[in-house]
Amino acid sequence: MTGIRIEQPGILSLLQDQGRFGQSQLGLTTGGPADAEAFRWANALLGNTPGSCCIEISMGGLELTMLQPSRIAVCGAEMPLRINQQPKPLWQSHPVQAGDIIELAMATAGLRSYLAVDGGFQLTPQFGSLSTVVREGIGGLDGGKLKVGQQLAIGTHQNKPNWQLPKSYRPDYQAPLKLRLIEGYQSDDFSIASKQRFYQHTFRISQQSDRMGYRLEGLALSSQRRSMLSEGICYGAVQVPPDGQPIVLLSDRQTLGGYPKLGSVLSLDCWQLAQRSAGTELHFEAISIEQAHNTLHLAEQQFQRRLQHLQPVV
Repeated sequence: MTGIRIEQPGILSLLQDQGRFGQSQLGLTTGGPADAEAFRWANALLGNTPGSCCIEISMGGLELTMLQPSRIAVCGAEMPLRINQQPKPLWQSHPVQAGDIIELAMATAGLRSYLAVDGGFQLTPQFGSLSTVVREGIGGLDGGKLKVGQQLAIGTHQNKPNWQLPKSYRPDYQAPLKLRLIEGYQSDDFSIASKQRFYQHTFRISQQSDRMGYRLEGLALSSQRRSMLSEGICYGAVQVPPDGQPIVLLSDRQTLGGYPKLGSVLSLDCWQLAQRSAGTELHFEAISIEQAHNTLHLAEQQFQRRLQHLQPVV
């Protein structure tokens, strides 16, 4: 036997690659990792092709058995990692052998971690992607979350050095959360006074939050528009339903919506939002599309610089 076997799937474990693009005309959303930064680092620490399929573990509890030699890396939420009962650090690649037991305990900070293996998970793509979207029943092995006893094929073991990301480069999932918002054309449907209160107000993450979107609790917003036609929805869109409580739409969002939208949250901040639990406080800050463009370019340059400063594991 080769690959890995799922012994315990945990609360919610899904196979995710970089996402399913160009299929919205069929009603299929992108899916993909809720935290694309942690996902990217898990693959980078192994030298995988960017976007290689990983397991996204929500809240923890995953246990699996290696059926062949490989290497693994786990990045994201603080989920204690053990290999054969021995504690191992996150944000680092580790060699593993056939028969090794890998366990991830429950998260103590953050919500989601990403387990990558050499060469990624090798499955048959559906509509150009392996990403699992449970609502649509597509991706992964059977369109659903991982289950006990499932076996997953993985890539060929690469005899490469092991690396770790310095602690100073790792994200802090307990830091104060600010969501930078690029306003869209429908922001004109909200009064100036309403938007001023929106930016000055502190919101809390609701219990009604998942990979589809994060519902917020706090100041109720009202739009001057009474009705509108449904239209396409982008990643990070801030939608305001009739109750006035904003919803930040994420990876598994629906492809169409008919509620007014203030704008879209910067993707870098969406990844941070997806690592926060219910009750977390946050606020919004308006930025221009030019500022967003520059911020994304700077973030990419920073990622490439940090790649050059990975520390070898002795």
